[in-house]
Amino acid sequence: MNSDSDLQIAGDILEVPHLLQPPREHPVTVAEFAGLARAIAADRAQWAPLVQYDATSRWYHRLRTGPGYEVWLLSWVPGQGSGAHDHGRSSGVLTLLEGRLTERSRRGSRTLTAGAQRVFAAGYVHEVVNDSLEPAVSLHVYHPGLTDMPMHTARCEARAPRKPAHDALTA
Repeated sequence: MNSDSDLQIAGDILEVPHLLQPPREHPVTVAEFAGLARAIAADRAQWAPLVQYDATSRWYHRLRTGPGYEVWLLSWVPGQGSGAHDHGRSSGVLTLLEGRLTERSRRGSRTLTAGAQRVFAAGYVHEVVNDSLEPAVSLHVYHPGLTDMPMHTARCEARAPRKPAHDALTA
């Protein structure tokens, strides 16, 4: 029986650079896209000077593109919202940089505060609203890049349980 482990035979993997995977230049996994958003959020000097506020519509700016993805910066003044929508074939990561936003979907409502992240798959329907009294700023990473944003006519609200038919006459 040989008592030598692979580590003893190969040595410390960190000492053998040719065995290490090279760092990726661009993200390809959900975790890497979420990490990209967190890294951009942490570098306030990269995005804060670009932010503008528009009382008539949500302001947006494409901050970065890469192979198969793009990063958008959005500002929301009080009362502005996205309307119910999905992102076509794109998946995404929404990261709140400043302020507070409310996200509504069929699963219900959730309040997002600075630092919060939401990851969503293609076809996920939601609406995002600034129902606070202060402006908000968010960062959105889409993969693949956003080419379609179908709007939905119904508001995104959690579905209430249906009453049985016999209760409908007495309600």
